Amino acid sequence: MNLRVNWIGFKTLVRKEVIRVVRIWVQTIVPPAITMTLYFIIFGNLIGRRIGMMDGFDYMQYIAPGLIMMSVITNSYGNVVSSFFGAKFGKHVEEMLVSPMSNATIIVGHVAGGVMRGLMVGGLVTIIALAFTDLHVVHPLITFSMVLLASIVFALLGFVNAVFATKFDDISIIPTFVLTPLTYLGGVFYSISLLPEFWQKVSLANPILYMVNAFRYGILGTSDIGIGWAYLIVSVFVVALFTLNLTLLNRGIGIRE
Repeated sequence: MNLRVNWIGFKTLVRKEVIRVVRIWVQTIVPPAITMTLYFIIFGNLIGRRIGMMDGFDYMQYIAPGLIMMSVITNSYGNVVSSFFGAKFGKHVEEMLVSPMSNATIIVGHVAGGVMRGLMVGGLVTIIALAFTDLHVVHPLITFSMVLLASIVFALLGFVNAVFATKFDDISIIPTFVLTPLTYLGGVFYSISLLPEFWQKVSLANPILYMVNAFRYGILGTSDIGIGWAYLIVSVFVVALFTLNLTLLNRGIGIRE
C-alpha cells in the first residue's frame, strides 16, 4: 500500500513540475537558450578565433560541453529552489507533509522535476551548439550518466536552499554568490593546465570542475581530471545531499518553524 501511495505521489509531483515548466516555457526554456547562444557567439566565435586550439580541439568545440553542463546545472538548481520555496510560500507544502507520501518521495519528486527541466534545457543548448560546431560523442554512457548525476546534485542543492529560504531574495543568494562563480571557475572556458600550479590545486576543490571535465571527456575524449575521481566525488555529493534533505524534512527545519 505504501509503495502504491508513494508511486502515485511521485507521479503527481513530476507531472506538476513538468506542467509548470511547459506552461511558463517563455521563462523556463527560452532565456537560457538565448543566453547560451550569446555565449557561443561571443566566446566561441569572436574570442575563440583569437584563442585558436585548446587541448587539440577548436575552441568552440572545447567550450560546448562546458556550456551545456552549465545550462543543466543552473536550470536543475533553479527549478527545484523556486518550486519548493513556492510551495512553502503558498502554504501548500503542509499538504504534502501530512499526506501518506513519504518525505523521501517529496524530495525525489521535486528532484525529478528539476532534472527533467535541466535535461530539456541541456538538450536545447546541445542543438544550438551543433549550429556552431561539430560534436561527436565519444563515450555515450559517460556523457549521459554524468549529466544526469550533475543534474541530480544541483537539484538536491536547490532543495536545501529552498528549505532554508525565508523570503524570495534568499533563493537568489546562492546562485549569485556561490553557483555562478564556481561554474565560471569550473573549467567551462579553459583547461586548468593553463593555470599556475597553485591555482590548479585550488581548482580541484571545485566540484563543478569534475562534472564539466567528465562530461567533456564523454563528448570529446579529453579531461583535466581522472574520470573515476569525478564519479566518486559526484556520487558522494548525491548521497550526502539526499541524506541532508531527508534529515531536514524529518526534523521540520525551515518548514514547521
